[in-house]
Amino acid sequence: METGPRVDVRRADLTGVDAITVGRLVKAYLVQTELEKSQRLATGIPDSDLPRRYAEEVEDPERAYANAQVLLAELDGTSVGVVVVQQTGNGLEVKRLWVDPRVRGHHVGSALLDAACRGQSNRPIRLTVWDWRDDAIGLYLSRGFVAVPTWDDRPRLVCMEKHSSQMNVM
Repeated sequence: METGPRVDVRRADLTGVDAITVGRLVKAYLVQTELEKSQRLATGIPDSDLPRRYAEEVEDPERAYANAQVLLAELDGTSVGVVVVQQTGNGLEVKRLWVDPRVRGHHVGSALLDAACRGQSNRPIRLTVWDWRDDAIGLYLSRGFVAVPTWDDRPRLVCMEKHSSQMNVM
């Protein structure tokens, strides 16, 4: 029985070479998001450069994510995904979850999200996702997240949470 490529998830070392990898993966996420927003929200044609507000995440992830947990997913030894989880008032928030489109379907996103949620059974975890990202929403639902009233005023953004009673859903 063939099992396919092995997905490993580990904490990123942002003081070393992982910072470059995290910056690259986060940049890919942000570029794709800005492109989708320009197409779906009619915000105009995106510039070739990202808005300046994202520069630190791409150029200096160690500083940008100083108070966050950053996990990298590797598929057969190659970094192909990232998730950033930040502490909120009484819980956690998934701020970035990205998997290289070339390896989607290999459960990399599931592995990242599961690792981000592992050990958090006593704290709620929340996230936002654009309503057109059906695959991502399906992943979140499959992991016990539910849509909740919005805490963000951007149109078409879905707010989701997972509470301790839902932590074992997988």
